[in-house]
Amino acid sequence: MSFWNDELGLDLPPRFAPFNQVFQALLDPTSVLNTNAGGVNVVLVRLEDWAAAGEDAPGQFVEAVRKSAVAAEWIVVVCPGSGRYAEVASMLRAPLAGLGSVQFAEADEVLGVYPASEVHDAAAEALGRVPYTEEFFAALGTWIARRVNALRMPPYKVLALDCDNTLWEGICGEDGPAGVKIGPANLALQRFALEQREAGMLLALCSKNNEADVFETMGAHPEMPLKAEHLTAWRINWEPKSAGLDALAAELDLALDSFVFADDDRRECAEVQASCPGVLTLPLPEDAEELAEFLRHVWAFDRVKVTEADRRRAEQYAQRTERQKAARTAGTLAEFLAGINLQVRIAAPAAGELARVAQVTQRTNQMNTSGARFTEAELRARLEAGTIECLAVHVADRFGDYGLVGVMLYGCEETALRVEAMLLSCRALGRGVEHRMLAHVGRLAVERGLEAIEIAFTPMARNAPARTFLESFGVGCEKGAYCLPAAEAAAHVWTPPEAPAVLPSPNEGGPRAAVRRRADFARIADSPRTAEQVVAAVKARRAAAQTRHVAAEELPQGEMEERLAALWTELLGASPIGRDESFFDLGGHSLLAVQLLSRITREFGVELTLDAVYGGPLTIAELARAIELGGLELASPEEYEALLREIEAMPDDEVRAQLEAAQGERSES
Repeated sequence: MSFWNDELGLDLPPRFAPFNQVFQALLDPTSVLNTNAGGVNVVLVRLEDWAAAGEDAPGQFVEAVRKSAVAAEWIVVVCPGSGRYAEVASMLRAPLAGLGSVQFAEADEVLGVYPASEVHDAAAEALGRVPYTEEFFAALGTWIARRVNALRMPPYKVLALDCDNTLWEGICGEDGPAGVKIGPANLALQRFALEQREAGMLLALCSKNNEADVFETMGAHPEMPLKAEHLTAWRINWEPKSAGLDALAAELDLALDSFVFADDDRRECAEVQASCPGVLTLPLPEDAEELAEFLRHVWAFDRVKVTEADRRRAEQYAQRTERQKAARTAGTLAEFLAGINLQVRIAAPAAGELARVAQVTQRTNQMNTSGARFTEAELRARLEAGTIECLAVHVADRFGDYGLVGVMLYGCEETALRVEAMLLSCRALGRGVEHRMLAHVGRLAVERGLEAIEIAFTPMARNAPARTFLESFGVGCEKGAYCLPAAEAAAHVWTPPEAPAVLPSPNEGGPRAAVRRRADFARIADSPRTAEQVVAAVKARRAAAQTRHVAAEELPQGEMEERLAALWTELLGASPIGRDESFFDLGGHSLLAVQLLSRITREFGVELTLDAVYGGPLTIAELARAIELGGLELASPEEYEALLREIEAMPDDEVRAQLEAAQGERSES
């Protein structure tokens, strides 16, 4: 998890609660779980560890998570265990699914993405209650990191695809629309694209081609799952693909850093990467058989939760196009609004809408008065605690339903209603909706006998429209808020200006304005894809970070010590290692120590206890001596007899010399 925290640029270093104290950590208000506001709480569940809690442990666990006061996202994983694994998983899945801030998974889901050749480690379990192999822990940590990344990453909004040798095999301009082939990899890519569309991404084409050839090809192959009607926009011409993406960004009013571009041609990918660094560019694998697995491991496509607004995004963009046509034909904004039959509903969010409310706070930039960003867990905690109230704004017109596009979070003070956050999605901006929102909270304040409304304001790079709106009432920002008399706000009615009907763009900074900080998702998708590859990547990173010098006389001596040194290097990433250096000084910890003893059992056939770790200095020299002694204790009767015969055949002076040498070594140790 630390490896992925660095790789992804996440500022979420992992912290651990005390061993085997899940219930204590859930119930203690001062624990790392209950003080992790704004973080992600991860709980790994295994039935064997709940024996003391009794048969009702699953129910107690769900209730403890439900009552947790911390505003954090939760990830709960049922790990491999006893025969009752499936029963426990079913007892937890349904009730935890009802808690919007909890992501639940079973071990099969983890291993389905990151397969491990071995899961259980019986020796480590017996030694120190460490039940799994290094590979399974790597799979589990990587899967958790993916979930955390999905929780924290602003979602990509557009998937732009090349055509020739990407959507189909061949070149439609040369082979002819009917001459190209639709192979398994092409089908996999098209189905994947449709899955992304269902999850809220817009689909576009960006190809060097004749537009007519491309659409004729799509029509000539009914076996293609991707149809022309699934596309929101396209740029099919002979211009550089970076120019095509620029044009798509301008048409869709989206920043380039919300685009993913996929192409089979690495030269085209390099051109886009150089000219449009904000775009996430994915060079597709040359081996077609690798494509499906590659796409499955592009973390940029991960979605923890898909809302109804996400599913309807492509439909809403089609409606947006119709609105823009109507705006261009209307003489003024007033005429445009009069013709679209705008309807605005403001009320407390319905059950199940809190995820979308959180999404609005995370994605809205222009009409965001305070820059507030909330997770669903944070909102739920504050609403249940009564520290804020919430209003959701739904908008519709004759072209269709915009959905939940606005949010107001507020609380009542002694004489004023204070709006902590007022947000409105850019697709509803400029139609008077924000004015109705202000009037609504003004009426609320009057009903509650309050004199004023205060709207908290924090300047941001892109929320100038929010400032302009508030200052249109002739007041200034004082002490971080705009203050209006409640009665004046309640009576406010907006009159559209007699100006051309120009719908505002969500992309005020221009299509190249933003370049998000992100991981190299294309490289991650190439490797690591399995638990073993993750382990290798972590060890390579650790080894690269450690450049060490050990004097020749301090290096391991003999085959036993050299084999142990190789094992230490594999576990610790340090090389070379001195025979008298401490395992713990080199970065080892209790979990690695248990893994070390488990590996010794498998590789040397000797079962050492934890006393070998904690009974004295854990060095290569001492461990080699313990293994040799352990080997002697585990020798068979036949081996003992052979050893005695060997000693009896030795001269007396040689026997005395070896005994004196062994006594001297014990005295020094």
